[in-house]
Parts: sequence; C-alpha cells; structure tokens
Amino acid sequence: MTTNSWTVGRAVEALRTAESTRTARHPLTEDWPDLDLATAYQVQSDLVAARVAAGEKIIGIKLGLTSRAKQQRMGVNVPLTGWLTDGMRLAPGAPVPPGRLIHPRVEPEIVFTLGRRLAGPGVTPDSALAAVRSVSAGLEVIDSRYRDFRFTLPDVVADNASSALFVVNEMAISPDTLDLANEKCLLSVADSPVHTATGAAVLGHPAQALALAANSLAERGLALEEDWIVLTGGLTDAVPLEPGRPVTADFTNLGKLTILQG
Repeated sequence: MTTNSWTVGRAVEALRTAESTRTARHPLTEDWPDLDLATAYQVQSDLVAARVAAGEKIIGIKLGLTSRAKQQRMGVNVPLTGWLTDGMRLAPGAPVPPGRLIHPRVEPEIVFTLGRRLAGPGVTPDSALAAVRSVSAGLEVIDSRYRDFRFTLPDVVADNASSALFVVNEMAISPDTLDLANEKCLLSVADSPVHTATGAAVLGHPAQALALAANSLAERGLALEEDWIVLTGGLTDAVPLEPGRPVTADFTNLGKLTILQG
C-alpha cells in the first residue's frame, strides 16, 4: 500500500470502523509513515466532528501522557490533547456498558471545571488555575483503537488520545482550598491497592497541564471555554477494566470514585 493513498478522511474512517466494530488495528503510521503531528490533529478534529454531526456535544478536553509513568509505558515523551463529548460521560456509579469497548483501561484524574474562558498563548499555571471554578476526582476509561495499545505519538493523537469514557465525582471543591501538587490518590482494583501518586505526577502540578492545554490549543486558533471539563492526565499507569473487578480511586480531599464493567 503506498503512502500517498492515505488521507485524513481515510484515517478517520479506519479509526471509526475499529471503534464501531470493536476491532483493534495496527497503527496508522504502519500504512502512513509520513503522518505528522499536525495532520494527526486534523484527523482527531475530523473524528470528533463526526461525533458532533451524530448529535454529541463537545464539553471539554483531556490531556494525555502527562505523567512519567504513562510516557514510559507508551514509549512517548510529549503530552497531548484530545476532545471530550457528552457521549463519553458516565454518571457516577453507572457501569461501563458491556460490549462497547475493545480493551478498556482505567486511570485516575484530577479534573477541572472552568469558570471562564481560557485562551492562550502565554497562559501560566497561576493564570490557568485562576480560571478554574472547581476541582473534582475523576476516572478515565481509555480504549485505544490500536492493537495492544501500541502506537507512535501521531497515532495516538489521531485516535483522540485513546479517549472512550470518563466519570467525574459529584464533589466539587474550590481550587483555593487545595494543595493539588500534594493531593494523594490511591488506585485499587477489586479492593487491592495497585498504584499511588500525587498531583505532582501531572507535569509537577495539574495547573501546569491546564496551561499547556490552553497554549497548545491556541496554536490551532482554539481556546478552552467556560463550563468545560478538563481531565488533566492520568496520575498513575492505567489498569485493565475487567468484569467483576471494580477500579477505585481514593483521593485525600477529592473523595472516592469507583467504576466497574457492566
């Protein structure tokens, strides 16, 4: 297969087919070795536009590969952004629908809800945090469309940062009352502790991730909007989500959150 036979539209269709049929595929870059980061973000944009055309609404963004644990596991060293839609959100306590995902994994997140629009460039962690209305605990269910979660940076960007589902705790706390760099999280599977981390695992401080997101979006003429949700990145390595083995994140101040496979 020749490189020039691949286009943004063809990549979008390949990823949508993998998702809808629950069939993992090889990375796009094996067919399209010249796929660069800018083009990958265009694939991502068109992929999410297809969701919007089908009736979903963009409600925020997620950051991916912000922790060293995640970067080491995935073999990349640059954080990235992806889109969140209302079709990806689960209510607290709701199970992940059976048969919906390929090979889901779960990671704990510190989640921001914005009180005002945040636009780069030049956003700092302090100015980013000033735009935050509230902070909550979250769990993200990631589900790469690539076999064995094996991909390059352009591959995972095109795949909307392995987005699938997420849940946010109902507890919402003002950022002014929290030491987010030292906010501790214990991740357990079936009541057995497996990972622990603090907010510092996310680029040193979750506000740094928020600033990075605003400045990165500004390079594409975009901004973070009021009321949007921002998943700041997995605090720990992700764990498989399997039937009968609920995953729980227990935070120092942000509360406790559990997700399970239906």
